[in-house]
Amino acid sequence: MASFSSSGGQEDQVLVEEKSFARALILNRPKQLNALSFDMISRLLELFLLYEKDSKVKLVILKGKGRAFCAGGDVAAVVHDINNGKWKSGAIFFRKEYTLNYLMATYSKPQVSILNGIVMGGGAGCSVHGSFRVATENSVFAMPETSLGLFPDVGASYFLSRLPGHFGEYLGLTGARLDGAEMLACGLATHFVPSAKLPSLEAALHTVNSSDPAIISAIIDEYSELPMLKGQSSYHRLDVINRCFSRRTVEDILSALEQEATNKVDDWILASIQSLKKASPTSLKISLRSIREGRLQGVGQCLVREYRMVCHVMRGEVSKDFVEGCRAILIDKDRNPKWEPPRLELLSDKMVDKYFSEVDDEDWEDLKLPPRSNLPASAIAKL
Repeated sequence: MASFSSSGGQEDQVLVEEKSFARALILNRPKQLNALSFDMISRLLELFLLYEKDSKVKLVILKGKGRAFCAGGDVAAVVHDINNGKWKSGAIFFRKEYTLNYLMATYSKPQVSILNGIVMGGGAGCSVHGSFRVATENSVFAMPETSLGLFPDVGASYFLSRLPGHFGEYLGLTGARLDGAEMLACGLATHFVPSAKLPSLEAALHTVNSSDPAIISAIIDEYSELPMLKGQSSYHRLDVINRCFSRRTVEDILSALEQEATNKVDDWILASIQSLKKASPTSLKISLRSIREGRLQGVGQCLVREYRMVCHVMRGEVSKDFVEGCRAILIDKDRNPKWEPPRLELLSDKMVDKYFSEVDDEDWEDLKLPPRSNLPASAIAKL
């Protein structure tokens, strides 16, 4: 194994395996569940650009060390900057992360992400945009941002809005968890491979002298299985999800769920209602609008809009829920955030509109994504 150094003389946060025609990048912060630091994002961006130009490299494998693929971006570090009056440091973090997401979404070579563990937030951003996402019996997917006072970002308004029916709204608003079988069923994963077969799959991928997606897919197929959905899977509730989460507003979605709950006793419906009531009202409103707008936009447009949104979230002009949510969930861990505004009805359309507008700061500018010309159509939209 050849490993590249990360900055600051720390243990390498991204390890590299170079074998034959593939490069395996290993996220290496297992104690932090491989949460993406600024150094990790910078290194991944650097390596993906390097490998795209290197004709000897045919595909890139991305995986995590330990029990997580990646539990998200290191937002605790961002909140620390905000609390010290440096929200623009956070903006640099998200700008770099969203640029990496865009590079992966438009990458001209296959990216195979091995999702053998926790895949949340930023972990979804650096895998779901790639060509192949391999789930296992250990996979746990979630976009839990509304419980943190944030919103599903990293291009999630693009990929959640393209899931069947209104399943994306359900996942994005409630933060519900999926297992590997559910990820495959809804399209977040392209394959399901039992974890015992992963070493054999990786060995096979390292020997492939081709960037042809059909060839890569055929190799993964050899190790794949079709898992059964559990009886209690939320994916079996797609009819209820479509009835409720297609409603125009968050208030209407909640009312529809509460109406369903009066018709029959159902723990799943009650859990969904509870998740929505515990989440940041501001986060719920901007998340729903973001996913709905994302359904009509390309991945680049989604990331540019999400960058505007995240800058407004960090500035805290309308609501400081992001700082409060991170305090309650990640720092003090009392799990009792005090949201402000505290109720959905206290958020006007004008307050929500603010998150989608340009930031009123002379040094601020919209996210400028790198030009990606002469790419095959398959590189533009992978879902």
